[in-house]
Amino acid sequence: MPTGQCHCGAIRYEMPAEPIYHALCHCSDCRRATGAPTVAWALAPKDAVTIQGDAKVYASSEHARRHFCGQCGSSLFYTNEVVFPGMIDVQTATLDDPDIIPLGLQVQVAERIGWMAHAHELPAFERYPAAP
Repeated sequence: MPTGQCHCGAIRYEMPAEPIYHALCHCSDCRRATGAPTVAWALAPKDAVTIQGDAKVYASSEHARRHFCGQCGSSLFYTNEVVFPGMIDVQTATLDDPDIIPLGLQVQVAERIGWMAHAHELPAFERYPAAP
């Protein structure tokens, strides 16, 4: 089973290798919560995800709960008992091997940042480019 952790290692988790879906989310809520242009989520039954450590929980809306490490601030999980009862979304960029679960779809593209639609066309460097 895939494993992952927060940045400091205070919270570790294990999740199913075959989630219900693995999606790249473009919504503004995810962007504001993480500071990233997109967030990759894998949805799984809560009882199939083992979490070691105590995550802090933030009520980001009436039903949405965002779970993060209180020590390093890493965003890790999302729950919403109205939209996804009995499920948990795991931020797959925090997996020890993020490539282990193939990405399957993109959601909330109506809120996608304009420049993200063509980001794959930009020059790419293995590391930082040399300063001019």
